[in-house]
Amino acid sequence: MLEDLPQNKPRGNFSRWTEPIKKTYYRFLKIRGNPREIALGFALGIFVGMTPFMGLHTAIAIPLAALLKWNKFSAALAVWISNPLSAPVVYGITYYIGEKVLFIQNGYKLPTEFNLDALLYTLRSAPEIIGILLVGGVVVGLPLAAAGYFFALKTIVEYRASIQRKLEEKKINLTNKLKSARPRRKKKKRRR
Repeated sequence: MLEDLPQNKPRGNFSRWTEPIKKTYYRFLKIRGNPREIALGFALGIFVGMTPFMGLHTAIAIPLAALLKWNKFSAALAVWISNPLSAPVVYGITYYIGEKVLFIQNGYKLPTEFNLDALLYTLRSAPEIIGILLVGGVVVGLPLAAAGYFFALKTIVEYRASIQRKLEEKKINLTNKLKSARPRRKKKKRRR
């Protein structure tokens, strides 16, 4: 699949960002193993990626996947749902959901100016913030993980079926070529 992409095409800014995503997607499709275990690892990675422990996501997902005998590579890949670019959105949503689930009216508010008092206020609020993010991450992570499981399973099964069809077609074509290229032997007349 990746080899089907044009290689000598001029790269613009958009393709500079999409090329690594395409390569990762095709690498994901080519993971060896049971499709169900790959999909479960992917779902686990998405779920762990919704937790507030950025920087530890991979260190959490891989041992859990190994313990559950799910695919470790797909779990490590999926935790990147929460990355430095998406973190403000992910954590904003999980914090908001966590506040609503816990019925918190006046949660942590960002300080308007940065000084020692603001820093101390933020540090004192850290356990509350992490708790809210954790609850919100679980609430958001469970349906995302379920959707990720079905997406990954369907994608991998369809990809493998398409590869199998292509191999069967090549096998049939090769067989037909060999049959047509085989020189026919002339039957010798028997002498009586």
